[in-house]
Amino acid sequence: MKIKRTHHCGDLNKNQLDQEVGLCGWVDRWRDHGGVVFIDLRDRSGIVQVVFDPSHKSISDANTLRQEFVIAVKGKIRNRPEGMKNTNLATGEIEVIVSDLEILNRSQQLPFSLHEDSPSAGEVDEQLRLTYRYLELRKSKLQNNLRIRHEFVKTAREYYFENGFWEIETPILYKTTPEGARDYLVPSRVHPGMFYALPQSPQTLKQLCMISGMERYVQIARCFRDEDLRADRQPEFTQVDVEMSFVTEEDIYDIHEKLMAKVFKNVLKKELKVPFERVPYPTAMELYGSDKPDLRNSLKLVDLTEQGKKSSFQVYQTALSQGSILKALCFEEKEPLSRSELDALPKKVSPYGAKGITWIRIKSPGDWQSPQAKFFDETLKKEIESKLPFKQGAMVLLICAKSTVVNNALSALRLEYGERFGYTDKTQDRFAWVTDFPLFEYNEEDKRFYAAHHPFTRPHPEDRDLFMNKNDDESTAKIRACAYDLVWNGFEIGGGSLRIYDSSVQARMFQKLGISEEEAQRKFGFFLRALQFGTPPHGGIALGVDRIAMLLAGCDAIRDVIAFPKTQKASCLMSEAPSQPDPKQLEELFIRTVVPKKED
Repeated sequence: MKIKRTHHCGDLNKNQLDQEVGLCGWVDRWRDHGGVVFIDLRDRSGIVQVVFDPSHKSISDANTLRQEFVIAVKGKIRNRPEGMKNTNLATGEIEVIVSDLEILNRSQQLPFSLHEDSPSAGEVDEQLRLTYRYLELRKSKLQNNLRIRHEFVKTAREYYFENGFWEIETPILYKTTPEGARDYLVPSRVHPGMFYALPQSPQTLKQLCMISGMERYVQIARCFRDEDLRADRQPEFTQVDVEMSFVTEEDIYDIHEKLMAKVFKNVLKKELKVPFERVPYPTAMELYGSDKPDLRNSLKLVDLTEQGKKSSFQVYQTALSQGSILKALCFEEKEPLSRSELDALPKKVSPYGAKGITWIRIKSPGDWQSPQAKFFDETLKKEIESKLPFKQGAMVLLICAKSTVVNNALSALRLEYGERFGYTDKTQDRFAWVTDFPLFEYNEEDKRFYAAHHPFTRPHPEDRDLFMNKNDDESTAKIRACAYDLVWNGFEIGGGSLRIYDSSVQARMFQKLGISEEEAQRKFGFFLRALQFGTPPHGGIALGVDRIAMLLAGCDAIRDVIAFPKTQKASCLMSEAPSQPDPKQLEELFIRTVVPKKED
């Protein structure tokens, strides 16, 4: 390069008039106005207009420039002529008159336009965009998203360091441990037939840091889970991993409320009110049907199980006698749902396992419009109306089924109609700690209990007797965990717990989970030994970097804040990963692959 860069494009302003500057970047747009060539020059800081006079020596080269050529220019800053200023551009009051041009590299014709105002901008296939992800990343929106992600991570690191945390790296090649998802396995060449696992999280490792006396640990950790993907899931992801010794749940809440307040101030330039609301898990499920409620939405679910038992609707009678519940979502119709929308409700809730849904339109007290209205007498109507937030002009949606089905289905409808009818205040940011989770969850298929969080979570001290001395399913289901999730606008952005630090309690946990002593030693023997050497009380949390960055940037999917995301099938279209290894590599690893036959 002959021309030395002195400034970035987006940093120029009218206070620098007549200064000579050197700029480098990409040609964003090219225009020829009667021999005068105008270039919108772009780098990651922004765009500035540069001008080539037709009498200048560089004009012939300027005429060859096209979109995404990489150039360097030298020139002086001047005011744009009156009537030519661009108020939509940060540098729209000035331009650079070029005295020298250097073409650093040319570009082939692009596979798609990088301009959001292009007629075809919204039609570009996602697979094509991911194949040329390095081109899509030149768009200002995605670059801004990655800047926001960077600012979040930078702020978090600084905050933890200011509060006495040490950043400690833990191994990527580790031991396979069951944590709820499939491991990515890595074969060992020097130990034939043996495999490492990429960590799903550094859980036992960060607890070992506490046993080692580190007291306050933090790591921006890469984690890997071989599971089905969704809009907010990727096979590899990043979390802020934290562990602290000699703390209570309130200590962890306080540290991370202040962290998020600092993030809001540094990244969004907004004030965030702390402390956050605390919502016990049973309350979250009762009122919102979700353990990650969007508290910006004022709608709440209403339990009508007892009222359902008094109706003459046989469907309710049968289901309720078998342990189902009846709950309702009630909202004032700002615009009446059409008959076709009402008829489509069963299809809307069927993905959640609901076999049906009842709708009731309350025009005024006692005046019910519904195919099922005849099953409720006047006394029962009054009793139900007394529990509803709206008495007239209201739509009531009722589902009678097992609690999980009811909560999942009505929670989804709450979000949909809350947004549609203006019950969700999107001018707010609402945070909450969801607390008092169950320690175990029962799997109907396996007919056994699993750890709801992970097997190192401490049981609630008030439930210690149930945990240590009771073996029946009813008692096990009642045991609460010292676990907590941090929820922001309906998204879980972090989760953690106080950990078991007594080896006898840890042994009991494995016993409750049906893990034999032999299996526990094989999988966790190193950890169980460590617990016996003076383990301090400790707890921690992991915050999802990708999800937090997504919310800070106002995006709908985490792939928009990840430089090189995978597809729904966990593949990278740009690099064509995963790929077949060379046969010699497999031979060195003592591996033979078996490809399943395709079904006809």
